[in-house]
Amino acid sequence: MNSDPQPRTRPRFRLGTRRSPLAMAQAEEARARLATAHAIAPADIEIVAVTASGDRIQDRALAEIGGKALWTKELDAWLLAGEIDFAVHSAKDVETIRPEGFAIGAVLPREDVRDVLVGAATIAALPQGAIVGTSAPRRAAQLLHARPDCTVITFRGNVATRLARLAAGEAEATFLAAAGLKRLGETGTGHPLPAEDWLPAPGQAAILIECRRDDVRTREALAAIDHGPSRAAVLAERALLAALGGNCHSPVAVLTAPDGDDLVMRAALFSPDGAERIEATARFAASDAAGPAALAADLLARAVPAIADHFAGAG
Repeated sequence: MNSDPQPRTRPRFRLGTRRSPLAMAQAEEARARLATAHAIAPADIEIVAVTASGDRIQDRALAEIGGKALWTKELDAWLLAGEIDFAVHSAKDVETIRPEGFAIGAVLPREDVRDVLVGAATIAALPQGAIVGTSAPRRAAQLLHARPDCTVITFRGNVATRLARLAAGEAEATFLAAAGLKRLGETGTGHPLPAEDWLPAPGQAAILIECRRDDVRTREALAAIDHGPSRAAVLAERALLAALGGNCHSPVAVLTAPDGDDLVMRAALFSPDGAERIEATARFAASDAAGPAALAADLLARAVPAIADHFAGAG
């Protein structure tokens, strides 16, 4: 009798993800949707996790240590080498300029785009002179624009880490994404801020899946879970960022809503200290790639130097 173990069957797909709890939850969602769409077992989609550079280095602001590339570079290398078939990312963490050989295979249905304030019910309710922890230039600038009396300190790390730092008294409040809390099953945490008053980050609450452009099999498989309205909004927000020439230091906020076959995009740019703010709104066809660029040009044309200096698209 042959007692040798049976050879392991290679999974149909290898899914790359960061190892953080939220990233793993997003990977599980992507796997479940893909398995359901193609009537295959979840085990046919192997999750391959990596500890990203951005997760390893948590004592400095992301903009100081390499920007958004620290969330993607390990997965990018695996994807280019063919070690994984696709990578699952938070859309807001993916740089606007990507390797030529990559394609966005799918954008999953977007979740709640709002930020959640932990430590107070509203921005106005923060104590005078409150210390607020965040590493996001957008959140810091919006806060300081509304409440210049507050002080911002750098808070990095996953949800549990930031909540622990808050509980330890390092700050009186912090911000988290409503979508991340929901995906982690922590919907009772904090107070959601109205998106109309507190604009979210470009790409916030959307899961973006990248694959190799020439991998027809994977692209066709991912097309089955692509959510058209979410894809249109996320691509428009990424086009806005590309036209602005922003980076991790650039405080930019945007809210995009569908209206029939159109998108209505409201965007605001800030100076890092929150003292200056400009806003504009545009309506354009969801398929109109020039719409976000025109909005960016309008914003940059009106931006004072304290804002424009942080966007390469200026001038």
